[in-house]
Amino acid sequence: MLFGLLIFVITIILSLILCAKLIISFIKKKPFPKKLLIATFSGVVLVSSIYTYEMYFFTFNKIDSGSIQKGPGPLTSATEQFTVNAYYEPYGGAAGGVNVWVEITNNNENDKNQTVYYGDAKTDFSLKWVDEDTLCIQNEEPSYPNSNRSIELEIGKEIYHGNGLACKSLIMKDEYETCYQN
Repeated sequence: MLFGLLIFVITIILSLILCAKLIISFIKKKPFPKKLLIATFSGVVLVSSIYTYEMYFFTFNKIDSGSIQKGPGPLTSATEQFTVNAYYEPYGGAAGGVNVWVEITNNNENDKNQTVYYGDAKTDFSLKWVDEDTLCIQNEEPSYPNSNRSIELEIGKEIYHGNGLACKSLIMKDEYETCYQN
């Protein structure tokens, strides 16, 4: 991510320099700055490629598991087919916040894990099985009604991603039928 931002800034600077040199080359009848044009175009292609990769090739593997904190769980479904765990991921240091993700383990399929929920953590967070295949995730801030991120998800068919990257991902589209986003 930092690499992409650096390339973006360099590309903007090169674009500004290219514009200035183009104006100067037309006014003073100097040769066209071909190398600068190639460098700027390469930067635009690189930034576009990084953006496309981040947007359409998203997976939950990018979750910072080095700074995670255990949340509610494990909570096993009635027939013990699924076990759910929640994890908290702090971000942004002292002024930042906390993301929460919910991971389902299918106990009948060699403990296969699937992330089904990812979003901003609110103060009122809890998990509850509604039935064998439906998980209720309570994630809200009672003092701010518009911040409610609670949802019921049918396991194996539905997922939730707060900013929608999982919903746009070409890699993940076969893992669910419906993706909800904020």
